[in-house]
Amino acid sequence: MNAAFTTNVPWNAALGLELVEAEAGVATIRLPYRAELVGNPENGVLHGGVVSSVVDATCGAAVFLGVKPLRPIATLDLRIDYLRAAEPGRDLLCRARCTRITTHVAFVQAVAHHGDPDHPVATAAATFMIFQGGQRTTPKAP
Repeated sequence: MNAAFTTNVPWNAALGLELVEAEAGVATIRLPYRAELVGNPENGVLHGGVVSSVVDATCGAAVFLGVKPLRPIATLDLRIDYLRAAEPGRDLLCRARCTRITTHVAFVQAVAHHGDPDHPVATAAATFMIFQGGQRTTPKAP
């Protein structure tokens, strides 16, 4: 699963993301801390775009793990609330859980933290388009 996660999304490989939990509709990803991912060299804090990438990747992984049969997906909306700066030198974990999956849309919630989900770096809510039959078409309005 880890190999497919990085092979199919080169950005995940470039960031060094590791899928550490995978179950139906739930994923946890670890981002190992690396100096080249820092946004401000003076304080060593991870760049906000890196945190966003981890959150998006984790939410997408949770959707992939929840959609049966496997289908192409795309992020529709991603709202991230940054609650505090990531701590320099520490790996970042993100856990995402699908709260609902419909025919065309999956809803996901996520928490990024350094090992204690009750002390988050960021929280997120996301929606993902689920493409049908492998075709990338827009669903019909109700």
